[in-house]
Amino acid sequence: MEVGFAEEFSLHEPSRGPGDQPHPLQIIRIESSGSMKDSTVTPYVEGISNDGNFGNTQVIKHLFPQEAWLPITESRNGNVFSAVVHLLSSGIGLQALLLPVAFATLGWSWGIISLSLAFAWQLYTIWLLVQLAESVPGARYSRYLLLAISAFGPKLGKLFAIFPVMYLSGGSCVMLIITAGGNMETLYKIMCGGGDRCEANSLSGAMWFLVFTCMAILVAQLPNLNSITKISVIGAVTAVVYCTLIWVLPITKGRPSGVSYSPAEMGKSDMAKFGNIFNAIGIIVLAFRGHNLVLEIQGTLPSNQKQKSSEPMWRGVTISYLIIAMCLFPLAIAGFWAYGNKVPINGGLLTAFLQVHGPKTPKYVMGIIYLLALINNLTSFQIYAMPVFDNLEFRYIMKKKKRCPWWVRSGLRLFFGGLTFLIAVAFPFLGSLAALIGGITLPLTYVYPCFMYISIKKPRPNGTMWWLNFGLGCLGSILSVMLVVAALWNLATKHLNANFFRP
Repeated sequence: MEVGFAEEFSLHEPSRGPGDQPHPLQIIRIESSGSMKDSTVTPYVEGISNDGNFGNTQVIKHLFPQEAWLPITESRNGNVFSAVVHLLSSGIGLQALLLPVAFATLGWSWGIISLSLAFAWQLYTIWLLVQLAESVPGARYSRYLLLAISAFGPKLGKLFAIFPVMYLSGGSCVMLIITAGGNMETLYKIMCGGGDRCEANSLSGAMWFLVFTCMAILVAQLPNLNSITKISVIGAVTAVVYCTLIWVLPITKGRPSGVSYSPAEMGKSDMAKFGNIFNAIGIIVLAFRGHNLVLEIQGTLPSNQKQKSSEPMWRGVTISYLIIAMCLFPLAIAGFWAYGNKVPINGGLLTAFLQVHGPKTPKYVMGIIYLLALINNLTSFQIYAMPVFDNLEFRYIMKKKKRCPWWVRSGLRLFFGGLTFLIAVAFPFLGSLAALIGGITLPLTYVYPCFMYISIKKPRPNGTMWWLNFGLGCLGSILSVMLVVAALWNLATKHLNANFFRP
């Protein structure tokens, strides 16, 4: 076979008689790209077996055998159920508890309109990602970064996507450590009953971080993304339950006195109003997370000629985001109804419930809420850390040309846990920078999928799909710039409590 040569050969059974027609047995297409001497390039072979009926064929794909060594694509035995629980575990988090804060600035009408538009927009971009995962014949993009490189080229793809993808993976794990450490401390004080004795016996902030990190890395020893399905089931259930409790309990207990629904005071200057409005919009658009994991989750699903992975994946997305909408919309509406402008920006609804209704709520109920939130943090850590584990192991196998031994895999995950712990201790104020970094990473959710679709699918210029994606991509880019400017303005005017190494 000549390298770079692609051809189809029709193999026929010899004729048995003067009037017999040859019977087609098999069609084999062989393609190769790059040099066979390059050990990092593996030929793509697609064999189509035939049993005499061309309508009954089966495609066998071998794309880069090293993918069978990596955590994300090591097992492709996923299904709709596993996709649903992974999406729920990664899609519901701390950001959702801040939605009433955005409503306090925007008011009822604009708050609901903005939340609805953001939900529809991000659901559309997920649909684009699902369709683009197998849009090129003979290729599956099971990682967001690889799709970006295919769409924008090696240099621009890495430049645009590598920071958002790595931050939303590693940075989310750091934020989960910080959040879970605070939840563990609060849970301890609730169960202890409060007072000076509890304060004296409580661990320090760094120690709470360390306890959670040790638990997270212990669970992270599961080998691949498919193997954490049971963990994601627990994460999905706890996320839905504690989000439901957070908005149901305030309704049953009634509103506190003095609740106001008028838009919050935005300051005297136009720039102050601009900053507050765009920070509120930022809270809404960043409440929907997990786009950096969509292709990775789809990479665990099987695919063949009859059914691409996009079909079960989209069913999983539809089910999971119906449940997410049933959690987030009541959180925003019921939370704002119950507390109005009293929802604190630090902690959101969880802190508001503890401050307002906590003293009148049984201790075990408060303990259950914080325990569920803690379990959800622990399970979310696993799925957000998986792309980082995958990248670390990819570096190893490309250098050693062999599968990662179990002790190397464990060592890499222990290294990642230690690194995230150190960052959490060094930058415990990272949550205060969420609006700024969120504005920088926002294109990954709202912008890149639109331009990727134009680059890869090449819709008819000036057609409906071309204008829709181009318009949404440009609008998302402008929104990202506005959010970064607003976040910088707020940091400059309100100052940043940079408590380095003092969690």
